[in-house]
Amino acid sequence: MISISALANVHSAGQFGDHEGKNEKNLLKISEIKNLLIVQIVQYKNSTFSTESIDIDGLKLKDEPLNVINNKDTRILLNGPKNWLLVSLKKDLLKNILQNFQETDFAVTDLSHSRALIEIEGQDVKEVLKKGCPFNFSILKKNNSINSIYNGIAFTVDVLDENPGKVRLFTLRSFGVSLYHSITDASLEFGYKSMK
Repeated sequence: MISISALANVHSAGQFGDHEGKNEKNLLKISEIKNLLIVQIVQYKNSTFSTESIDIDGLKLKDEPLNVINNKDTRILLNGPKNWLLVSLKKDLLKNILQNFQETDFAVTDLSHSRALIEIEGQDVKEVLKKGCPFNFSILKKNNSINSIYNGIAFTVDVLDENPGKVRLFTLRSFGVSLYHSITDASLEFGYKSMK
């Protein structure tokens, strides 16, 4: 079966918005990220199992708000108490996860095809996010993440870098096109390059 990305019909390469006369390096870069393993791991409320003994790609699950545990291939975002979102380039990691998390203590769900991922990079990333989200982005640093809304669309922000700004935005696949249009509309003022 062929997988069709959430933004296949709307995301096209090119330069848009106020880009004329600007150095291409100063434009925002917007990309759709595809082919990642995305897994939600939720520990049941009545579970007494200690997550400290679990190792996923050399990473431990931690209940630290905002902080993203990561290495070069895998990032683990805290979604809520005892609720994590794992994102990895290693698709075969799912087998390891399913072996390490017992069904009596955890719900493990592969969300890889149910999410749209948009990556934005550039100096004006936080300005674009401020246009549609009520969160105070000045407190977010590299390897932080939040859950919030953007123009009424629930989304997750994962800060990959600060200088220049680089973030990944996750939303439900069904809201992907709406979020994409909201983000690209907010980016027109700064000029952006859409990357394939």
